[in-house]
Amino acid sequence: MSAFTPRLRRPALWPLAAALALSGCASASAPGPATSTPAPSSSTPPPASADAQQRADFAAWRAGFAQQALAAGIRPDTLRDVLGQAQWLPRVVELDRAQPEFTRPPWAYLDSAASPQRIANGQAKRVEHQAALDAAAARYGVPAPVLTAIWGLESNYGQNFGSFRTVDALATLAHEGRRRAWAEGELVAALRIVDQDHIGADRMMGSWAGAMGHTQFMPTVFLAYAVDADGDGQRDIWGSIPDVAASTAHFLARSGWRSGEPWGAEVRLPADFDYTRAELSVRQGAAQWAAEGVQAVEGQKTLPTLAEASILAPAGARGPAFLVGPNFRTLLRYNNAVNYALGVALLAQQIDGGPGVVAAWPRDLQPLSREQVRTLQTALNERGFDTGKPDGVAGPATRAGLRRYQQSVGVVADGYPTLELLERLTAQP
Repeated sequence: MSAFTPRLRRPALWPLAAALALSGCASASAPGPATSTPAPSSSTPPPASADAQQRADFAAWRAGFAQQALAAGIRPDTLRDVLGQAQWLPRVVELDRAQPEFTRPPWAYLDSAASPQRIANGQAKRVEHQAALDAAAARYGVPAPVLTAIWGLESNYGQNFGSFRTVDALATLAHEGRRRAWAEGELVAALRIVDQDHIGADRMMGSWAGAMGHTQFMPTVFLAYAVDADGDGQRDIWGSIPDVAASTAHFLARSGWRSGEPWGAEVRLPADFDYTRAELSVRQGAAQWAAEGVQAVEGQKTLPTLAEASILAPAGARGPAFLVGPNFRTLLRYNNAVNYALGVALLAQQIDGGPGVVAAWPRDLQPLSREQVRTLQTALNERGFDTGKPDGVAGPATRAGLRRYQQSVGVVADGYPTLELLERLTAQP
């Protein structure tokens, strides 16, 4: 989800009591040499293990960061009792650095996102929590099936918030340093949530990346958009379904959701469709797409009325195509991945009794590994079809370079990377 980083300033004077409390907590949780039994002067103390050194470094960072948190308005007792007890979690660093070996094709993602079981569970949750979901929909103009679908994808309807304490996860990421400014901003926000008594630090559970609760808000997003819908004085996205539904709807409404407008629809493209235009950056009215030969799929009479609509062909010319509008782009504000937004849209559609995808996916196509995509990008660059710096991710620049190559060899220029194209490229001198 989107996030903001609070501006931090260093205080002119660090309060002595808080400094002593934090330094005491830091020393207590970090292994160090024993002071009661000094080593004989004739021997050299053994070197500290890498893990012990990392924990000692973490404790030192934590004590220093406390000054920034205090300057941002966090209470000294929260710094002592919450930040002072934050733990270094090596597993968080492992997960942050891990990348899947193979890119996941859209049909594999959507098979899971909108599986029959998830649809059935979503329909049951829609009935069970109808009052809360309908109230949020009426207040913010976001349909209840969409809210239910986000809930299903983010935490499997509350079955999996994540197993990490949010403060521990964010403190670990901040100290590790790859995205320090972002993580420190989120950590200040998490401490502020505790300061405001919305939830205790031990109950603030979420993913390794710091996303929290039923619909996985980041702490900064919580502060900006979470809603107390049940009137108990707390914004509880962990235990109150009315708060969860209203908070999620509030975020989408503030992010541009257009009430009464569909996300889009599956479509059929004309045989001569120019796939260079199948990008979110290409926008025009649905009527203009219809004039160019884009048609509704079986079971639909006409294209939905959409302004600024785009065509997506997530599996290239051999797979389904979709006409998507502004509300689809709003779903991308929640998670900036086309597969995710399609997953929410299609799951919501089926929770509401609508159809799934009509056209067949090209399931015979073998997904490329990240290393294979990187090889493809390098080969395209060497032949003058610029894809940018090879990174193993087939984004817009890679699709554009691949389309130019496909045009040069006389095949459909859909920009979808396949093993056949990779072998063709690498076999050429």
